[in-house]
Amino acid sequence: MGWNRHDYEDIPGTYVFDGRHAHGAYPLNKLLFSFCEQDNRDAFEADPSAYCDRYGLDTEAKRLVLEKDFLGMLRAGANIYYMAKMAIPRGTSVQDAGAAFQGITTKQFQANLLAKGEGLVEKLKARGGFWVG
Repeated sequence: MGWNRHDYEDIPGTYVFDGRHAHGAYPLNKLLFSFCEQDNRDAFEADPSAYCDRYGLDTEAKRLVLEKDFLGMLRAGANIYYMAKMAIPRGTSVQDAGAAFQGITTKQFQANLLAKGEGLVEKLKARGGFWVG
């Protein structure tokens, strides 16, 4: 299948979830989406390897899931919202995942968030009460 190249593909540290990126990760995303159902989460907990096989994950995708390598899954084409269905019920917060994406600790990630919020009220006032990044 031929995919068009886009300018956004060269943004460092950015993994855009588009058709090309997601196409090869269909089995991975199907597995992650299955975690919407408690029975599926229980089946995964009972035998994670067999559960990966049930969804036809290749060796690399299976490794990523079994090692809970969230950054690796993202790079492989996983939908970030589907990954949350795997992470959050297993005690991994969105901040834990964000830290893993950046290769820092959760405490460092939280400190960075707080630092970015410093002076936010003043910035909002200067911009007429809204924020555009």
